[in-house]
Amino acid sequence: MAASPRALFRLVVASARSRVLLLPPPARPLLGARACSTGAQFHYLAVQKTGTQQNVGLIQLNRPQALNALCEGLMEELRRALEAMENDPQVGAIVITGSQKAFAAGADIKEMQNKGFQECYSSGFLSGWDKVSTVRKPVIAAVNGYALGGGCELAMMCDIIYAGEKAQFGQPEILLGTIPGAGGTQRLTRAVGKSLAMEMVLTGDRISAAEAKEAGLVSKVFPVDKLLNAAIACAEKIASNSKLVAAMAKESVNAAFETTLAEGTRTEKRLFYATFATDDRREGMTAFVEKRKAKFTDS
Repeated sequence: MAASPRALFRLVVASARSRVLLLPPPARPLLGARACSTGAQFHYLAVQKTGTQQNVGLIQLNRPQALNALCEGLMEELRRALEAMENDPQVGAIVITGSQKAFAAGADIKEMQNKGFQECYSSGFLSGWDKVSTVRKPVIAAVNGYALGGGCELAMMCDIIYAGEKAQFGQPEILLGTIPGAGGTQRLTRAVGKSLAMEMVLTGDRISAAEAKEAGLVSKVFPVDKLLNAAIACAEKIASNSKLVAAMAKESVNAAFETTLAEGTRTEKRLFYATFATDDRREGMTAFVEKRKAKFTDS
């Protein structure tokens, strides 16, 4: 029987209250994967490059003793890993995943429980958590297990969400006497509509992977053991295109999500015109006419 939201958050709190932080072993590398040469050590993440062309950056949240609860240390490492992949010309797309049990069960309650209004307001608490949403390269969330609270918000910051068939999504902050603070009320409402978002936020209830797909929160659902490979395959397909033009396409789609129709279409037109200043647009159209595969140079 699935744990209730209250029971799940008690587990996260209990795990986070441990005085001694046990560092988990690194995740087992995928076949054909290699460590990402960022020059950085990660305690809460396993970071590597994968894919047949080594052009997919893979970030695995790796804090299993707390169901991948998002502590400040983990989020700081995530920012560093994303910056490294953003600056790596070989990487064309990024996959963020967790474990089969939990993508991320929420923010670390221990770090929040004693904070006051002045401290939160003055320090801009959680303001740096949106790094995922500002990365110019496409980011795919591969979600197995729990994606609750901050975990659901983190998944929604990604450009594409693939879910394992046992995944569960929710914003149960109301059960802790607070509300989502990292974009949950905004992105969830845009993704699934006002009624379902309001129900989830006000009750703390979770939805299944199938319900999330039906509502438009995720694009595809896979068997648990097939999820990560499917996400990597999608990332490889994206990375095989022009990285420069992919960034433009991502910016244009985000404009539809974040602005009015008039502003969005203006952005789209401007970016469409901009592709005509690239070598990759010329190569893509020439290859089409010549009936051959395009060889993009990201220029």
